[in-house]
Amino acid sequence: MSEITQSFTDHERLPLKDYAEKAYLDYSMYVVLDRALPFVGDGLKPVQRRIIYAMSELGLSAASKHKKSARTVGDVIGKFHPHGDSACYEAMVLMAQPFTFRYPLVDGQGNFGSPDDPKSFAAMRYTESRLAPYARTLLGELAMGTVEWVPNFDGSLKEPERLPARLPNVLLNGATGIAVGMSTDIPPHNLLEVASACIRLLDEPKATVEDLMTHIKGPDYPTGAEIISPAEDLQKIYETGNGSVKMRAVWEKENGEIVVTALPHQASPARILEQIAAQMQAKKLPLVEDIRDESDHENPTRIVIVPRSNRVDTEQLMNHLFATTDLERNYRVNLNVIGINGKPQLMDLRQLLKEWISFRLDTVRRRLEHRLDQVVDRLHILEGLMIAYLNIDEVIAIIRSEDEPKPVLMERFGLTGTQAEAILELKLRHLAKLEEMKIRGEQDQLEEERDSLETTLGSKARMKTLVKNEITEDAEKYGDERRSKLVAREAAQALKEEDILPSEPVTVVLSKSGWVRLAKGHDIDAAALNYKAGDEFQDAARGRSNEQAVFLDSTGRAYALPAHSLPSARGLGEPLTSRFNVPAGARVLATLTGPAEQKIVLASNFGYGFVTELGNLHSRMKAGKAMISLPKGSEPVFPCVVENTEDASIVCATSEGHMLAFPLAELPELSKGKGNKLINIPPKRLKGGEEWMVGMAVISPGQEILVWAGQRYLRLAVKDLEHYIGDRALRGRKLPRGFQRVTKIEIASD
Repeated sequence: MSEITQSFTDHERLPLKDYAEKAYLDYSMYVVLDRALPFVGDGLKPVQRRIIYAMSELGLSAASKHKKSARTVGDVIGKFHPHGDSACYEAMVLMAQPFTFRYPLVDGQGNFGSPDDPKSFAAMRYTESRLAPYARTLLGELAMGTVEWVPNFDGSLKEPERLPARLPNVLLNGATGIAVGMSTDIPPHNLLEVASACIRLLDEPKATVEDLMTHIKGPDYPTGAEIISPAEDLQKIYETGNGSVKMRAVWEKENGEIVVTALPHQASPARILEQIAAQMQAKKLPLVEDIRDESDHENPTRIVIVPRSNRVDTEQLMNHLFATTDLERNYRVNLNVIGINGKPQLMDLRQLLKEWISFRLDTVRRRLEHRLDQVVDRLHILEGLMIAYLNIDEVIAIIRSEDEPKPVLMERFGLTGTQAEAILELKLRHLAKLEEMKIRGEQDQLEEERDSLETTLGSKARMKTLVKNEITEDAEKYGDERRSKLVAREAAQALKEEDILPSEPVTVVLSKSGWVRLAKGHDIDAAALNYKAGDEFQDAARGRSNEQAVFLDSTGRAYALPAHSLPSARGLGEPLTSRFNVPAGARVLATLTGPAEQKIVLASNFGYGFVTELGNLHSRMKAGKAMISLPKGSEPVFPCVVENTEDASIVCATSEGHMLAFPLAELPELSKGKGNKLINIPPKRLKGGEEWMVGMAVISPGQEILVWAGQRYLRLAVKDLEHYIGDRALRGRKLPRGFQRVTKIEIASD
């Protein structure tokens, strides 16, 4: 036991809290700096940088033959990036996909995936790759003293810390990455526009984001879809470094069909076809008859949408599809990069370009200084060689006679060790007379180059001019036209279900047991339909197939369903309890259908009611929506549809034959509630159940009402109601003899 205790005392003791905190922070910094975020200078993540460098070391330039991708991946993970081969290969594949990278860095041969499924690429043992011509902008100056070299993971090799990018690749190809506590989403841009903005910023260091946006209009994705974000939104993105860009597919009409020719970035044609087909199968898109994918080698994107008829509004249909499918997508923008100081930071467009220009100026300065050192060293050697040629016989004699000729040469001719070594390394063939002429010519040429380099290095203006010229040269070589057109469009709105569905006349039929069905047409004798044993007709409502069918129960709750979803009247229908959570003991009393703005009157049999819109009764909840606040012991009466609000009157009748008519305008319009008193019924008679309001009707000039007492009815026109007209909430007048027991009141249908 003592030996075990002793072994533990030999180790450092650390609180678990401190250990966990340090370990997590170390991991977080590794993910942020060495995995997820790109460096502002070359716009690359470490894995991408190592892949490109390893390929250059393998001699896989754009002019070389392709080599197996497995060879490249093996070199990358074996020499520089000790991680999984599949992850490394996927990173290489993405850099080769022209639909993923705006300016691909790798030239792939074989199956490198498709827009339908970017990860459907073949295994690395089947594909071949080499660097794309554009990769020269990242590698061309690598051997010119422009970068720092650091040990690889095992210290056996050196690798570049950064690549000397001649163009702002961080904007050209963009980047996406998720680190710990931060992420980046940089969209790709057009090379010609970015190059123009860089030159503007070199000429005018105080240029604003708005000034730079006269050159960079917006992102430029690899696909030809439209960017429909407003210009002010794009400017806000570039000013803050944050926001989102909206892209929309491009389409045209061809022989009455809709042909989609370009999709948003990374939108899958197969996925879009699935989304449209799903709406068609769910009968939520009757405007479309068929969809086809006619994409081929000549037409990489060609999705054909066939409208049901030539009467379909194609603009409206496409707006619906933009709102409900991937034909329109949002792309997050987050200009978060690792700056020159090695710290991650969110930059605006101006700051990002200024950082890159600073990086580029420093790279060019290092390149020129490296070349100047080479020129000075060569001139130094040439000076020694010239001395040797002018004293060639004596030099040969010293070399032949002396055991150690180097110090003798240095002392005799005043040479440095480097010069003496160069003389001793001369081959006999270089002792010809013409060599002296070559040396003098090379000296003159190098002296001229040295003066030019020193002049450029000593002048900020010349440095900027050199950088501008190189940017212009590369832009002419690799630049192309913008692919993502910037077009101002209004936001897409999905069609409402009632706008999509065909509008056909239908009748909703409700039975006393709460069974419901839908009959086509309005000329349906609902009472004559077949009903289950013990069941009978309760109510019917005429409307359209693209409207909502509304049901009112005895507790004052309203329920709604799309009318077209109801079962056919050819059968017995189905119980509403299978669709809704109707309270125990409650009965479904009435059904309504019509446009959402249709005015109706809701009331309780205690004589309270209000006007509302039918849309207020619509609810997607299975439990429905509480509409009428009912006094204890009361229940709703059949609702009234208001066909004409002008000069309309409401007529109320009680079970004891009292009837009152007053202007509908006296009744308040509410979204729900108890309402106001319509007709006065003595409270004692209400509580005793001796009298109640049996119904109501809204009558307009030219209409008639029927007041029923059992099988007998009294027909009254508007002029006949003068005797019953009074103020709202009065008792009303008694109906004639024989109608002292009123059972219902309704508008005459003929």
